[in-house]
Amino acid sequence: MVDRRTLLAGVLMLPAAARAGEQWDAIVDPRTGTLGKALDQAAVAGGRPFRILVREGALVEKPTITVPNVTIVGSGRNTVLSFGSYAGLKHPDGANTGTGRTGTLTLAAPGTTLRNLTIRNSFDYIGAKRDSAGNGAQAVALVIGREADRTLIEHCWLEGYQDTLYVQGRSRIADCRIAGGVDFIFGGAAAWFERCEIVTRFVPNVPEFGYLTAPSTPLDQPFGLVFSHCRLTHEPGVRARSTWLGRPWRAGGDMKLTGQSVFLDCWMGAHIKRAGWTWMGYKGPDGGQRRLPPQEARLYEHASRGPGAGPASPTRRFLSATEAAQFTRTNILGDWNGLG
Repeated sequence: MVDRRTLLAGVLMLPAAARAGEQWDAIVDPRTGTLGKALDQAAVAGGRPFRILVREGALVEKPTITVPNVTIVGSGRNTVLSFGSYAGLKHPDGANTGTGRTGTLTLAAPGTTLRNLTIRNSFDYIGAKRDSAGNGAQAVALVIGREADRTLIEHCWLEGYQDTLYVQGRSRIADCRIAGGVDFIFGGAAAWFERCEIVTRFVPNVPEFGYLTAPSTPLDQPFGLVFSHCRLTHEPGVRARSTWLGRPWRAGGDMKLTGQSVFLDCWMGAHIKRAGWTWMGYKGPDGGQRRLPPQEARLYEHASRGPGAGPASPTRRFLSATEAAQFTRTNILGDWNGLG
C-alpha cells in the first residue's frame, strides 16, 4: 500500500516488512528520481540482493555500482540512461578523463544484472570527427570492471561510437543490441555473447567504418570475447567491405596480451571486409612502435554465414568443428552458469 512506502527523490523504497510480497526494493521514476539515489539505498543494503525497477523515461547521470548483487530492470528500450563523457574531456587539473572513466554506467562489484534498458554515451562523436578533434573521442556506454565478476546483461541496448562496451569482468551478454564503430566491444574479459545484434554505425566522410572488437585477452587466459549465433549488421550508409571484425589490443604494450575474439555460427552483413581482421599498433618494451598482427593473436571464426562471411585467408582463420566445440558457455564462464 502507498502509505507503507517511502518516497525519496522519486525513488520508491519498499520497507523490509513489505518485501516478501513485493518484486522491487526500489522503483525509479525518471521524471522525479535518479538511479544514483536507488544505488545509494542498495549500498545501505550491504550486498544482499537488491532489485531496482526503472520506469520509462530518460535519466541523464553517470552512476557506478559498487556493491554486489544489484539487479536493474528497465521498462523497455525507452528506459534510457545517458551521459556524454569522453576520454579527452579536461578536468580542472588539466588531466584528461581517459577511456576507462568515461562510462555512462560503470560496474565495479560482482553479481550485477541489467535487463531491458538502453545505456548510451551521448558524446557527439560525429561532431568531433567533423571538427578533426583527433584522439580523445573514446566514449564508453557501459564499463564492466575487473571487480564486476558474474555480470549478466540481457535484452539491453548499448549505444556509442568509439569504445561502446568495455568488458574486463567475466560476463554473459544475451539478446542485446550493441552499436558502435571503432573498437566498440573491447577488453580482456572472458565474455560470452549470444544472439546479439552487433551494429556498425554510420559516420560521414570516413574511408572505413572501424572495428567491431579489440580484445586484450591475457595469454594465460584460454577464452576472451566469444560471440555465438549473433548478427553483424550496419546502419544505412555504411559501405560494403568497409568494416573489420576486429584488431588485437596490446594495452599499455603488455606483451602478455594476445587478444582473443571468436565468432561462432554468426550471420555477417556485406559491410565486413574480406580480410576479416587487421593489426593494431602498440609501444614495445624498448619504446619503439610495433604492430600486433592477426596471425599473432587469437582471432577466429566458425560456420560464419551471410554476405560478409569468408573466405579463409592468412588473416581470416577458421576453427574446425572439433576446435569450435571447446568454445561453450560452460567452458567460458567456468563455475558460473551465466544466470542472474
